[in-house]
Amino acid sequence: MKKILVLLCVLMSTIGCSQGKKEIVGKTAFQRELNASFKDASTSPLTKKDLKTFSGLEFFPVNEKFNVTASFKLTPNTKPFKMPTSTTRTPMYRCYGIATFTIDGKEYSLEIYQNQDPDRDPAYKDDLFLPFTDQTNGFASYGGGRYIDLKIPTENTIVINFNEAYNPYCAYSDRYSCPIPPRVNFLPIEINAGVKAYKKH
Repeated sequence: MKKILVLLCVLMSTIGCSQGKKEIVGKTAFQRELNASFKDASTSPLTKKDLKTFSGLEFFPVNEKFNVTASFKLTPNTKPFKMPTSTTRTPMYRCYGIATFTIDGKEYSLEIYQNQDPDRDPAYKDDLFLPFTDQTNGFASYGGGRYIDLKIPTENTIVINFNEAYNPYCAYSDRYSCPIPPRVNFLPIEINAGVKAYKKH
């Protein structure tokens, strides 16, 4: 009888733990990592109200046609410029290179930028920044465009996976200052990949 009671206690404890901790949702590692950061109050851009009911971001279905290998041309002579943001802040960036790729047989190009902040952590020295807009903005995706994080390539090609496009933090709260994608980085097609527009609670 005592053994049965012990087993019942262990079972109830296990059920309680599994109910208390919700599984991180996502079909890819990128989606799960992003959802995990949003569920963590110490890293989430969500408001306290939205965080209480957050279960996961909405993503477009993963589509391999939006995972492209682009030719990459360095632009070493470009000058740093002040990138406009959603506030008065104007961080310094430089066009590090131009990526050219095809989707559905049509060719497109995007500028890829490097942060020029002299006080930036050296750990991020190989990071590149790709802000872009497309024909889904304001409808299926956030109106202010989306971002993709990249690394400096070692060859003359660079992989751009639009399935990993994410929203600026400004999509979730007005307490953030977010870079506005330059006009040159508008894609005249629908990029139905990555994070969808956030439906606030």
